[in-house]
Amino acid sequence: MALKQYKPTSPGRRHMTLSDRTEVTKQTPEKRLSHGKRSTGGRSNQGRISTKERERGAKRKYRDIDFRRDKDGVPARVAAIEYDPNRSARIALLHYRDGEKRYILSPVGLSVGDELLSGDTADFRTGNAMRIERLPLGVELHAIEAQPGGGAKLARSAGQAARLRAKEGKYAQVALPSGEIRLIHRRCKATIGRVANLEHSAQNLGKAGKNRYRGWRPHTRGVAMNPIDHPMGGGEGRSSGGRNPVSPTGIPAKGYRTRDKRKRSGKFIVQRRTQK
Repeated sequence: MALKQYKPTSPGRRHMTLSDRTEVTKQTPEKRLSHGKRSTGGRSNQGRISTKERERGAKRKYRDIDFRRDKDGVPARVAAIEYDPNRSARIALLHYRDGEKRYILSPVGLSVGDELLSGDTADFRTGNAMRIERLPLGVELHAIEAQPGGGAKLARSAGQAARLRAKEGKYAQVALPSGEIRLIHRRCKATIGRVANLEHSAQNLGKAGKNRYRGWRPHTRGVAMNPIDHPMGGGEGRSSGGRNPVSPTGIPAKGYRTRDKRKRSGKFIVQRRTQK
C-alpha cells in the first residue's frame, strides 16, 4: 500500500492524502458474507444521545469476519484482498478446499493465491493461525484471543502486531502494541504476522466533509457553551474553563481511570502501558 496525493484543485484537496488501495483486488463484497448495517446515529435503544457528535454517515455493509479461525486442518486459498469500510485493516477472502468461504484480517505480505491453514498442523508462515504454545519466542502476532476459543480480541487494527516474549506454565507473556505486557493462556489462538495497511495512520482526510461520511459531526468546545449546557461554559469574555477538562456530565476527560476495580483481568497484566 502507498499513499495517494492529490493536486490542490480546491482547499479540501490541497493536503488530502489517502490510500491508493493498490493491494485491493475485489471491489464488491461476497454476498453471503455481508449484510446491511443499521446506524444508531449515537442514540441508545431509548432514542437518547449516548455518544455525542455522531451521525449516520455513508451507507455500508458489514462483512462477517472469521475471528475464531476454528476450521482446523482444511487448506484455504486466498481468493481476493478487499477493502472493509468497518475497520482500518484490509480483509482477505478465503476459499476453503471443502467449498466454504470466509473473511479474515489480511496480514502484511499476503497475496492472492497463497495457501493458508489453521490448527496444530499448520506451518510457521504469515497468515496461518495456531495456538500460542506452538509459536517460537519473538514472533509477531495479531488477532489474538483473550480466552481459548473466544475469538480474536487483541491486535486487530491496521499496522498492529504483538510480540511473544516468554512462556511460563499455562500462560505466555505477550507484549501488546500499546506497550502493555499481558499474560495470555497458551491455548489461545493467534495469527502470525502484522496486520496490513501500515500507512493508515498517515492519511490526511483533507476536509471536514470526509469525516461526515464516516459518521462524525462537528465537535463544539465546552468553553464555547453556556453554563447550563456544559460545566466549563460561561464566564465574562473568553474563558479557558477554569477547571480540569470534563465531559458534559462532569466526568474528567483526562487521566481518569475507567477500569472497573472488580474486574479480575487486571491480574493478567505484567506491565501496564503507562508507568505509575
